[in-house]
Amino acid sequence: MKIIDVAEFYTDQGGGVKTYINQKLKFGSQMGHEIVIVAPGEDWGEEERDGGRVIWVKGPRLPVDWRYYILWREKAVHQILDREKPDVVEGSSPWTGGWFAGRWKGDAVKTFIFHQDPIAAYPQTFLGHSIGFDNIDKIFGFYWKYLQNLSNRFDATIVSGSWLADRIGENGVKNPIAVPFGIDKDFFSPKRRDQELRAKLLADFGLPEEAKLMIAISRHHPEKRLGTIIDGFIKASEEKPMGLMIFGDGPIRKYVEMKAGKSEYVKLMGFTENRDELANILASSDYFLHGSAAETYGIVVAEAVCSGLPVVVPERGGAADIANPDLGVTYEPGDSESFSEAVLNITDRNREDLVEATKKAAENDIVTMEGHFKMLFETYQELLDTKGR
Repeated sequence: MKIIDVAEFYTDQGGGVKTYINQKLKFGSQMGHEIVIVAPGEDWGEEERDGGRVIWVKGPRLPVDWRYYILWREKAVHQILDREKPDVVEGSSPWTGGWFAGRWKGDAVKTFIFHQDPIAAYPQTFLGHSIGFDNIDKIFGFYWKYLQNLSNRFDATIVSGSWLADRIGENGVKNPIAVPFGIDKDFFSPKRRDQELRAKLLADFGLPEEAKLMIAISRHHPEKRLGTIIDGFIKASEEKPMGLMIFGDGPIRKYVEMKAGKSEYVKLMGFTENRDELANILASSDYFLHGSAAETYGIVVAEAVCSGLPVVVPERGGAADIANPDLGVTYEPGDSESFSEAVLNITDRNREDLVEATKKAAENDIVTMEGHFKMLFETYQELLDTKGR
């Protein structure tokens, strides 16, 4: 089939969106599909890339982030779609990209790609614990109405996890279909576990090998709730010997540094581009700790599980979808007391049993990126069959 992604946040200087779309180009080509990306750029243009094509639509720079350009020429996008005659059109954002794809008059299957949840990321992060998550959804009913109106222009809404499909379906978004993300399960593996490395990392805290080694990998952003993790960990570390390494960086670094400075058993490791080293440290740790209740899937949690680590995650969000009770413990989002109890709970359990459960989950429940795109394209074929295309 021919799939066109109207992707307003695709740029060569981008991060996660660029990585995901480049993988879609590659796997789409390998599976016999033609993938075309329509994206805003500095000038008009077209190029072959990773077995597919990118068509650039000239637009101005985004003032708040000059890596990106603004998709604002709807007529030009529609002319491209008319010329290319796709089988499937994806609207990859709830802003102009989504509306331009949704308002196109062609007879292709149209899917709204919903890989973010701003209500969970911001108002629920700051106020959910105090006034209730459901109450915040009611307060922001105008946003859900906006998404309803947009999604009604599409045949289906594609999300990355069943939790998010349930959530947006309850709020009236049209036909949510979960297509879970995937990870590199060969790269993230318990085979990387190194007892000597583990002993060294514990020794850096002044802790013996009998202590517990915890790890968190997180952007330093309010939605990641690193304050909850650090406060709860410090309380738990008063009961049992344990050390916590936190990898990552971000806009609230100073706040995280202030929190971490309260304990000699919390170390900020910064951001690392050495993926091999990070994967080795991950597999050589004992438990993975996570704070965000706004994950649409929880890629880093899936990577931890595939590395053989039991996890402690919030009871809401994509991370909770991954953390079944056999391999993890959940806690109330934003509540450091609940988090501390969850940490003590998981360290009381038999770790060997927990690790066996992670291996089963990695084999049966978590897919690769190739598996993700295979499911995505199969979903599109089913939608095409239903539409009689």
